[in-house]
Amino acid sequence: MGSGRTLPVAVVTPVRGRLEHLVNQRRFLDEVAPDVRHVIVAVDMPDLGDDLRAAGVMGESVSIVPLDDHPLGMPTARARNVGATAALDDGAELIVFLDVDCVPLPGFVDASRDAQRQLDARGERAVLNGIVTYLGEDDRLDGEFPAAARRFVAPHAARPAPSSGAVEVDDDHRLLWSLAFALDADAWRACGGFDERYVGYGAEDTDFGMRARDAGLRMAWVGGAHALHQWHPSANPPRHHVVDIVRNANLYRERWGTWPMEGWLQAFADEGLVEWTPTSLSLASPH
Repeated sequence: MGSGRTLPVAVVTPVRGRLEHLVNQRRFLDEVAPDVRHVIVAVDMPDLGDDLRAAGVMGESVSIVPLDDHPLGMPTARARNVGATAALDDGAELIVFLDVDCVPLPGFVDASRDAQRQLDARGERAVLNGIVTYLGEDDRLDGEFPAAARRFVAPHAARPAPSSGAVEVDDDHRLLWSLAFALDADAWRACGGFDERYVGYGAEDTDFGMRARDAGLRMAWVGGAHALHQWHPSANPPRHHVVDIVRNANLYRERWGTWPMEGWLQAFADEGLVEWTPTSLSLASPH
């Protein structure tokens, strides 16, 4: 594919619950990128279309793809794969994965398009990572206009944040952040999608980063591709996800030979929630 291609874009968002956050995402996306298709993979949400119409944010650009829930937890990996397939079938050449908690700021999609064209011109392939700011509990987006919401931008310190128009490329695939990232159709097919054995919370995105590495993709950080992560209650470490994390961490180690999420695993071990050694991980036995 040449660097002059038009790059039809689709945004893929898996969702289970989080209706208020999705409504904000739809509202922002309609304003900042009205030309893009929005594929929403609705996990166990049969009335989502009616809910979005009632909120006035359904729009002709929206496709809702229903997906059954999984008994072990949110099937995020499968939902992303299903959404990507729908996007490609609809003619998308650049797939943007946007977490339901995130809203795009003006320039988010255009910056991703421009970054892909830069890579095309250089003959490089990469995963395009957006620049995410975490909002606080009092930072509300209800009624907020996207341009005014720029005042919230304060990129997370754990990831690169190049200036607008710049694309920073490196090879630390462990930094892939699935809140907001993109890749073109060829790169997606080269990776083979997400491993659907990951169910529930944790590790499916780190695994995808390693799959991208093995497919010869680099990691790119896209200046100007800003997204805001809407606040929701959370815990650090995420104790309520410990069962998922243990299951998915073991799957990851079986595949890649190392442990993911080591900070959380150590915290769980310190609290007596798990038994963790260099070669094994399990839930702690009840006393």
